[in-house]
Amino acid sequence: MSRPARQALLGVTVALLAAWVLLPLVLIALASFTPRSQLYAWPRPLLPQPWSAETMRFFFQAQGVLPSTLNSLLVAALTIGLSVAIGAPAGYALSRFRFPGREIFRLGILATKMFPATILAVPLAVAFIRWGLYDTLWGVAFVHTALALPFTIIITMSVFLGVPLELEEAALTLGCSRLQAFRRVALPIALPGLAAAAIFTFVLSWNEVFAATILTLRNRTLPALVMNAVGAAGAPLDYRFAAGFFMIVPALIVILLIRRYLLTLWGVTVR
Repeated sequence: MSRPARQALLGVTVALLAAWVLLPLVLIALASFTPRSQLYAWPRPLLPQPWSAETMRFFFQAQGVLPSTLNSLLVAALTIGLSVAIGAPAGYALSRFRFPGREIFRLGILATKMFPATILAVPLAVAFIRWGLYDTLWGVAFVHTALALPFTIIITMSVFLGVPLELEEAALTLGCSRLQAFRRVALPIALPGLAAAAIFTFVLSWNEVFAATILTLRNRTLPALVMNAVGAAGAPLDYRFAAGFFMIVPALIVILLIRRYLLTLWGVTVR
């Protein structure tokens, strides 16, 4: 196959993959701004006529949406704090120190993602009831932290691998202690990457639904509330489209903001 033909084939493949990902998002966005009376019409025009915020307003006025949104934000903030506080030191240690079992530890971090969370549902619920964490935001944040830590450790490790060790060694020779060298040299350079790791953790927590569903009854996060409304209560179409759009937007904005850092982070990790 000639080079132009390969490039054309590559372009068509990329376009198909992009359409596969983007088309559902575009259709959900269009439906979210379609008047409620038109959602059930057939045939229905692709573009809303007229554009209306009625569907989104109906979603925001639904019972429990605003408290659940606040719960999601609080859980995400707790998850970010815990994940960075635990994951960043682990990532720094893996990037700077050589110790027995280091490779096994790195493999173990990835191995934790091999277990399906569903098998932990009943033990988690029983344990959290005994510990008084059931139906609390702290309980959901702890589970989200456990789910996010493997990614946080790997990402922060790649961030610190990108900080030249020679700079820290130079600071040590100039009289800094190990902690001062980290705080004055490594940390300022690594801050953009750590911020990207924190935002990536936010996306994981914002979209997580399984733990929030099985571990809460009254203090639902937004994904758990929507899942319950759609699955158990049979929410109408306008509620589903508006909920989907509202939950997609923050994740899309975050991914667009940190896309450059994410590509760099994964590139360093796989070296």
